[in-house]
This record gives sequence, C-alpha cells and structure tokens, in this order.
Amino acid sequence: MSKEHNGSAGFSPTIRRRRLGIELRKLREAANLTGYEVAKELAWSHSKVSRIETGSVTIMPGNVLELLDLYAVPQNERAPLVDLARQSKQKGWWRQYDDVLPDWFDDFLGLESEAVKVSSYENELVPGLLQTEDYARAVFSGDPLPDSPDEIDSKVALRLARQRRLSGREAVKFHTVLNEAVIRRPVGGAEIMRAQLSFLAEQAKKRNVRIQVLPFSAGMHAAINGPFHILEFPDDHPKVVYMDQLTSSIYLDKLKESGRYTVALSKAADAALSTDDTIALLEKTAAEF
Repeated sequence: MSKEHNGSAGFSPTIRRRRLGIELRKLREAANLTGYEVAKELAWSHSKVSRIETGSVTIMPGNVLELLDLYAVPQNERAPLVDLARQSKQKGWWRQYDDVLPDWFDDFLGLESEAVKVSSYENELVPGLLQTEDYARAVFSGDPLPDSPDEIDSKVALRLARQRRLSGREAVKFHTVLNEAVIRRPVGGAEIMRAQLSFLAEQAKKRNVRIQVLPFSAGMHAAINGPFHILEFPDDHPKVVYMDQLTSSIYLDKLKESGRYTVALSKAADAALSTDDTIALLEKTAAEF
C-alpha cells in the first residue's frame, strides 16, 4: 500500500474546530446564556452544545448560523466563523491512514500538525517523533493483539510521516524528558536498541530538539505519575495536555490543568541530565547493547 507521506506543519481541521468552539463559547457568554438555555432554544441536547464548544465534534455551517442568530452577532462579524466551520470539515493529511488510525488519536495528530512546541515526559518508550523505523515496528508488534503485517506497515509509515515536523522551515520545537528506563529497556533486541539510541543522540544535537534523560538516581520526581504531552500553539489557543492509554486518550486544556503539567515537566527537567550529559549517556548505553 503506497501513500504520500506529508507530516509537515500545515492545515489542521482539529485546530479550526477547537478555535471555533472557543469563539462560540465566548459569544454565548457575552449573550448571557447558559449551555442549557441554548440547547432548549434550538431544540438541541445540552451535550451537543458542550461538544461544539470543546471542539469535540464538527459543526455544520448552518448550525453556526443558528447560534449566531441566537447570540445576535452582527452580519459583518459572521463570515470568519462560518469559514472556520467549513474548514473544520476538511480532512487532514493523516486521514490517508484511516485504516489504522484510532478515532481517539485523530485529534492529537491535528493538534501536533499546528503546534509550535511539543513537550513530553516518557517513562517506558521513546516518543513517536523520535522512533526509528525498526523500533516503531517492534513497538507495534508488541501490542497485546498485534495487527496484520500490512496494518503494522501503515502504522509505522504514519509514525515516520509525523517526524517531518522536526525538520524544515516550520520545524516544531520538541523537548522530551525520558525516564532512564526508556533507554535501558531492550525493545526489539540489541541491534535495534543500538540504532535507536544512536539516533536519539544525533537528534539531540538539532537546534529545535532537546532530549534529557532523567536518571534512576533522581529518585522521586514531579512527573512520576506517568507520561504526557504538552502542545503549544502560535496564537491565543490554550495549551493542550494529551495522555494516551491502550484504547483511549485524554485531552486537558484548562489553564489550571495544563499549568500543573507544565510545572511537573519543568521540575522533571531540572532533575534530569543536561543535553550534553544525555548525549554522552545515550552513546555509552548504545555501545553497551
């Protein structure tokens, strides 16, 4: 199965949908209406109003106009919002992998495609943006219910396509703190690990990539509760914290929530090795496999 890989920065219907939801919520609040009142007036369910405002669902342009009528928005201010609704219905580049793309991962790819900075803490595996092809294949093959070889090929191709975000004129800034277990756990065997750790050492030398290993000797640390990603955007769009599980994911965008994760990552980074010391450890550990 041949597909065009294009994981570079660009159009994201996910971001358009979330921006539209934020604007519609502001307009509802300015009109002094509750979500329940809007739902009653338009004969919608309250959950529909909530999902629209959180960007969880795509909204039809006609529904946007209904809301704008209810909120008494002037005609000359409506076009940008209707355009956002139309744009949010378009498909992102990653939809060519729909055959292997879980619904719960779709939003993350949309957010990642327009983020200007992605930060993460990882406790078990190398983050997807930094995995080699063989390492990624070993990860997918180790799933509790492994996919077919063709499906694994597609998942690996999607993962590698995402890595386009780390290069080019609009390269995303990427910072990750890796628990030392990540570089010690032999995923796929010694040869794959040597190549993966050597690749990490090379990536860590890029200007837009910062990799830090959090050594076992650090003991208890601020990010010990588990892995997470923090995505930041170029405008006033709020930070989004993303956490995935075996069959689902969690998105947090409230300031209090994202703030706590930002502090947790910052403190974990303070306890981690410097970039130079991390590169030295990666090279040393690669040689030990």
